[in-house]
Order: sequence, then structure tokens, then C-alpha cells
Amino acid sequence: MTASDVTIEYPAHSVSSAHTAVKGFTLNVEPGEIIGLVGSSGSGKSTVASVISGSAAMAPSRDGAPRIVGGALSVLGYDLKRTRGRKLSRLTFGIGHLAQDAGSTLTSNMTVAEIIAEPLFLRDKHFDANDAGLRAATLLDRLLLPVGMLNMLPHELSSGQRQRVAVARALVMDPVFLVADEPTAGIDVSVRGQVVDVIASLQRDRGASAIIISHDLDVLRRSVDRIAVLHEGMVVGLGTIDEVLDDPHHPYVQGLARTVSGDQR
Repeated sequence: MTASDVTIEYPAHSVSSAHTAVKGFTLNVEPGEIIGLVGSSGSGKSTVASVISGSAAMAPSRDGAPRIVGGALSVLGYDLKRTRGRKLSRLTFGIGHLAQDAGSTLTSNMTVAEIIAEPLFLRDKHFDANDAGLRAATLLDRLLLPVGMLNMLPHELSSGQRQRVAVARALVMDPVFLVADEPTAGIDVSVRGQVVDVIASLQRDRGASAIIISHDLDVLRRSVDRIAVLHEGMVVGLGTIDEVLDDPHHPYVQGLARTVSGDQR
């Protein structure tokens, strides 16, 4: 992924005027690289995730989805500012997107196995059912959930279990590029780090890349190659966690470094 001076805007609708959520976003993600994206609430993290995953472009314009209005953004060789139609569909098959709070929006009348495997059949309705079941079971096991959960419905699971099912669904197609927005939301503190480890290792082992959005630097420290700190839609810190926090230049990053330092005392 290559983003250069990207501006993202929410279009005007009903009584709301247009709103610029991200301005000057610049970031390169190399193949096989795992990037952690951090920043305060309202900094533009989820907007960036929606756009770079292609989800925003897939949404009908009337839904008020964010749009790129400036700069250049390329994902898997596609220019996201201009890619539409079948080309956009082909692009999104190569991208895994875990939306924020995805675990709370699982289809209520589908089993865990069906939820995880659904993207495979959306791409190819003749996909082998046994292979799909094996993929679902393998991912559940990697994410520290019992395989016996495959036949359960979402309401039978805890919020943390539902979130891990959503993570498995985002990974089931072996995405070349994964965008995971707060993948550990609702997950017990004792396994959050392990869940992010699984996401990172699965992508890294295949030479695939990922952006993992999280407010938890301790969780990211275990798994990511670099972090990008987002503030008011701009990257104000970039490097390894230690590089960014040990030599902060932007006031927001300085405050973040003080907070982390205080937590570790």
C-alpha cells in the first residue's frame, strides 16, 4: 500500500455539510510488513481503514461513505481513487477487512462455521464445503477457540468470542492485505496479545501485509514491525515503537510517550 498526501472527505448530506476527516495522510506498507496504527478517538483511524480496505468505495454514494478527494492511494497495484466496478471487486477479494466492533454485527441466524466461510462462497459458489469447514476449524483453533463452537450461533457466544469469529472471517480468504480495526475489542485481556500475534504471524508467514489499528501499544509491541501515529488525519510519528516513543517530535506523540512511560512505572 502506498498513500501520499491523501485527503478523505465525508460528503454533505441532509442537514450536514461536507466534512474533511483526513488530510495529508502519507504511509507506505511493504509486502510482508505489519503496521500498527494508533491515535486518539476522532483522529481518522477508522476512516482510513474504511477507505484503504475498499469498503468505502463499495458503499453506495447515498450512504455518505468517505471518499478520497486529494492525494494518491494505491493498494495491491490499484488506484483506489479511480477503481470502480469489477476491478474494485477483484481488489477487495485480496483485502481482508475487520471493521470496528465487527463481532457485534455477525449474522444472527448463521452458525459460526457459516459466518467464517461465507466470504469463500461469495467469491466462488462452488467452493469445496469440506475445505471451507477445515479452514474455519483451523482458524478457530489458532484463535484459541474450541472447534466445537463451529455449530453455535452468535447469541450463544460471549462478546470476545464473537470478535474472534469476526477475525477468523477476515482471515479466511488468506488476504494479501489485511486491515484490522481494533481486532481485540471485547476480548479478554489475557488473550489479546495472542490474538494479535496470530493475525500478524499468519500474514507474515505468507508474505502478506497488514495494518492493525489498536489503542493498546503493549499488544502491538509484541507483533508489529512499525507503528504510525495518527493525529487529526496526519501521520505524526512513524517507526518502531521504541523509535517513535524515545524521540517524539510532535506534541501528541510526546504526550503519548509520557503516558506510556507513566504506565510502565
